[in-house]
Amino acid sequence: MEQIPFVPSAPNTLGIELELQLIDPRTFDLTAASDELLAQMADHPIADRVKPEITRSMIELNSSVHEHPMGLLAEMREMRSALCEAADAVGVSVAGGGAHPFMRWQERSISDTPRFQYLAEMYGYLARQFTVFGQHIHLGVKSGDQAITLTRQLSAYVPHFIALSASSPYYEGVDTLFSCCRLNAVNSFPLAGHMPPEVTDWYRFEAHLAQLRTLGLAESIKDLYWDIRPKPEFGTVEIRVCDTPLTVERACQLAAFAQALAVLLQREPQPEGGLWLAYRSNHFQACRFGLQGSYVTAEGQRLRLIDHLRALFGRLLPVADELGTTDMLTALRDDALRAGNDARWLRAQFHRLRDLPSVVESMTGAFRGEIGVVGMAGTDPTAVLRRRVRATSEPLGGVGVQTLAEPGTAPRRLH
Repeated sequence: MEQIPFVPSAPNTLGIELELQLIDPRTFDLTAASDELLAQMADHPIADRVKPEITRSMIELNSSVHEHPMGLLAEMREMRSALCEAADAVGVSVAGGGAHPFMRWQERSISDTPRFQYLAEMYGYLARQFTVFGQHIHLGVKSGDQAITLTRQLSAYVPHFIALSASSPYYEGVDTLFSCCRLNAVNSFPLAGHMPPEVTDWYRFEAHLAQLRTLGLAESIKDLYWDIRPKPEFGTVEIRVCDTPLTVERACQLAAFAQALAVLLQREPQPEGGLWLAYRSNHFQACRFGLQGSYVTAEGQRLRLIDHLRALFGRLLPVADELGTTDMLTALRDDALRAGNDARWLRAQFHRLRDLPSVVESMTGAFRGEIGVVGMAGTDPTAVLRRRVRATSEPLGGVGVQTLAEPGTAPRRLH
């Protein structure tokens, strides 16, 4: 069995990746401009941190390694400014958000790299449908065994990351009724999901990957589309379930949340119990209903996710105080509990503007920092939805459920 070397990292260090949307400033649809943008940035000091993604309507920003999220925030603001300046020069705009509200996957162009061309040949239309945008959070660990332990411990909190970051309520001109529809595209891939429960240490991880290779199911760790996975060449655990937030400020708050949570779990390991039994249901609830979804704990208690999150913030704030990140976690908590997530903000924008291209325009403004973070953009959060949908398995019944756009309908309005 081939051994997989794990490059150790300083514990509790962090970094992020942000997949971003390239927007035509005239139509506010996606535009295939990554090649032009990368060429424009070729001589910039951050050029090596700006990467192509699977389709040419996407770009990826990679941070460096940081000990403190405030340093990360300073770097991400500098990178945002450089990226937006280059984007202006080639006539495009940049936006966050987990999915473009009205793009058509059929119109996407695959990036010209061997990896992405292979994915297009292997997965067909799924590769173009994979024009969705996520934030990946990397947490440093010392060893492979510690990476597996942290991956397992963090798995109970996958719904929390999904709900806090959710920013993809609209897709192809339709209100999906999901807070996060992006993960439905990710889950189409055969090796999506969670790390197998039987993988309890690095040796068993190596054995699992060796078995996948022997059976022809995977060639490398890159083929594992797990919600959380080890990244041995970086010496990190990579959290992969977050939608790209609308602002770099929210992205760095989520990184601070992940760092504090990792420290807490190292100090207070949680029993796994029934974690895996409820994993897929918890995942769905967070995607569908966001912070208002149901959550089943490893101990078998069922409650609202927002209530479990409120208690979790109470446990995290003393850790954040030690780490010097109290302000970032407090801002994340207050926005989540008072105003909700980015998905709710986007729906508020649509109900105000009644036009999806105008919503995308507001997304580009939010990314530039021209609009305040969620809950601070002058939108009354109580007016976001005209009707609340309870997160239960009971039939919705009655009227008022979002009417989906007919195939071929111009995605200008949803109603």
